[in-house]
Amino acid sequence: MPVLPAEFFPMSARDLDGVAALEAGIQDFPWSRGNFADSLHAGYSSWVLRIGGELVGFAVVMQVLDEAHLLNIGVAGHLQGRGYGARLLRQAMDSARQAGAQRLFLEVRPGNARAVDLYRHFGFRQIGLRKGYYPALVGREDALVFERDLE
Repeated sequence: MPVLPAEFFPMSARDLDGVAALEAGIQDFPWSRGNFADSLHAGYSSWVLRIGGELVGFAVVMQVLDEAHLLNIGVAGHLQGRGYGARLLRQAMDSARQAGAQRLFLEVRPGNARAVDLYRHFGFRQIGLRKGYYPALVGREDALVFERDLE
């Protein structure tokens, strides 16, 4: 597979259908198009990743004063494990840092080993556990709460 340049763009209303479809393809309990639209409307830092013009990833970060929270991040299933999640995470961290954030928080499912490994590789550390945070196929699933300084 030839390597095509990956480019970041601020998410716009034109991206909402594609982002929601991508999310639905990789999550059992995806955000809706409306969730993404609300994030844009609220002014959250939202990015899309495109390869050869094709939408292949996204990230949404909410910032309040000097703290940022990674609300959602995703990469198309056929491209997972190829470094694009790391690029999106780096983009989210850099964007938050440039906007004045000193720390970035996130939640992740304990069973999402690939994401947990990625966050730990980037220096995130677990600071808590949210019981029953995520919907699951049966009942609810806990969330690991991670934090990383951005300075």
